Amino acid sequence: MNPYLAGVLLGLVLLATIYITGRGLGSSGAFKNTIIATVEAVAPSHVDNTPFYRDFMEANPGGPWKNFLVFQVAGVIIGAFFSGVISRRAGLKLDKGPRVTNTVRIIAAIVGGALFGFGSQIARGCTSGAALSGMAVLSLGGILTMAAIFGAGYAVAWFFRKLWIN
Repeated sequence: MNPYLAGVLLGLVLLATIYITGRGLGSSGAFKNTIIATVEAVAPSHVDNTPFYRDFMEANPGGPWKNFLVFQVAGVIIGAFFSGVISRRAGLKLDKGPRVTNTVRIIAAIVGGALFGFGSQIARGCTSGAALSGMAVLSLGGILTMAAIFGAGYAVAWFFRKLWIN
């Protein structure tokens, strides 16, 4: 899709979400809900004895699966799959530099994703929630978050460039 058109459509979806739900978009909340639901299913006594989990469950009486962010992320995954099928780009492919092994690339992706996920919980939101949705409502925190994310990305990109280029 044309990136400018995609950006405009994303902006319209974001504004519609804020108007309809009173909240912006974000994906880290969906993962937090999924983790809490999994912990509750596997170790309910741990949920009862841990203030973080207990407070979350009390604040969300319908349970974590009732949060719209879970359905938003499921829709993003399903939509991305169908977009790939329609455009004939669906398939398994590992993008990496020619001197990087598959194992190193996969480990780097997992570690990077875990660090970003952990950071999004400390920052109380991911790029979508804290930065994009924050900037949509002209939040200084959203603007600073976006600047920090891109600034940190540019600062460390040089060190990890061999994972994807010659």
